[in-house]
This record gives sequence, structure tokens and C-alpha cells, in this order.
Amino acid sequence: MPSLAAELERHPGIWRGSELARTGCPGIATGFAALDAELPGGGWPCAALTEILPQHEGIGELRILGPALAQLAAQGKFIAWIAPPYLPYAPALAAAGIGLERIVIVKTSKDSDSLWAAEQALGSTACGGVLAWPHGINFAQLRRLQLAAEDGRCLAVLFRPTEAAREPTPAVLRIALATSAGGLALSILKRRGAPLSRPILLPSAPLAAAGGNPPPRFDAHVVDSPASAAVAAGSLSARLALA
Repeated sequence: MPSLAAELERHPGIWRGSELARTGCPGIATGFAALDAELPGGGWPCAALTEILPQHEGIGELRILGPALAQLAAQGKFIAWIAPPYLPYAPALAAAGIGLERIVIVKTSKDSDSLWAAEQALGSTACGGVLAWPHGINFAQLRRLQLAAEDGRCLAVLFRPTEAAREPTPAVLRIALATSAGGLALSILKRRGAPLSRPILLPSAPLAAAGGNPPPRFDAHVVDSPASAAVAAGSLSARLALA
């Protein structure tokens, strides 16, 4: 009969300070081996909140999520965009393998509406991924989103300003993004497990796809559409239908 110590060692919520945490829910592969190796579960956490803190908008914060979003779309799951700062660029999404029929855009006029929409999307079983751009969010509100993410068991990502790094968060993963030698430097500020003292450097171009062919580019332009934002206005849950 196993001892109590042995049982505790196998518990997914307990880990040694020198190792990454074990997770009950496998992560969603990021498409970047160097990043997957540093994330508990081997990828983006599901059933938990992730915060991404870009140095500035359009630095590549969506490119690092591209492969995971494409996986979710291929599985027939919806991806909700809650109050994105720019209208998503449909051709770039399609080129990245993200089916437009799987994208739902939620346009709001108030921060409280954005938080409500994010909580509803996270807590439902309709979405495989929820991306949100909250403003002025406090710890209690973050905690509500974390609990909703646990219920919905989906990929839950909040994009927040770099100043948020000074604030406590219930998110299980927090990553700061900066440019480095034409690529991206990812600093893991928080994860379940031992801290990471060095940044993870990602190339400026996406990794090669299976068969040696380069995958479609998924970069800052994905949210920099020349189309008018009025195309998506007028509906709380307008589905992306740009050509």
C-alpha cells in the first residue's frame, strides 16, 4: 500500500520547488518547442487564466497564439474575442488556418460589459478559447474570470499592459513580451513551478510546418485591418465575416 508521502508526490497540485508543476489538464501546444518545454503541461494551460503583457500592441502577441488557435478551430471550437483594440484582419486569420466561421467578436461600450462577456464566454462550453482585452480590472474581477475559466476548461488569455506586472494576479501563467534581435523575448513572470530567470527567444518568422513548408504568417497585422471598425459594430456577438 503506497505511503502518504508517495501519494502526495503524485498529486497534480503539489510539486517540488525545483520542478514544473504537474497538471491534470494537458496544455495546448504553442507551436514553439522552446516555449512548450517551459510550460507546465507542455503548452498553454486550459481551465486556467493566462496573462500576456506586450511591450506595445502589435508586437506579436497574437502570433504566439496562432498555432493554438488554429488547433482549436480545426477541432470545431469557437474562439471569442472580447473587446479587441482593432478589428481582426480576416485574411491573416484564414491564412493562419483559423476558420473564420469559428471566430466570434464581442464588441462592448463599457468595461463592465467586457468583463461580463468574458466571464460568460469562459464559463460556457461553447468556446474552446477566449481572448480578452480588459481595462482597469482588479483582483476580485480577475478571480471571477479564473473561476469561470476553470468551469469552462478552455484556453483563456487576457492581454494587459506591462504595468500590470506589479499587481498580484490569480492567473496561473503571466508572460511579458518584448522585441529582441528582430524576434520576440518572452519573460515568464509567473507559472506553476520553479521560476524562469532567462527570457525565451522566439524567431521573427514562424517555425516550419510539417513537410518543410513555411506556415502562413500570423503576426501583428492580424489585428490591423484596413476595413472600417463599423463593419463589426452594432452587435454584441457579431461573428467575423470579412473576406
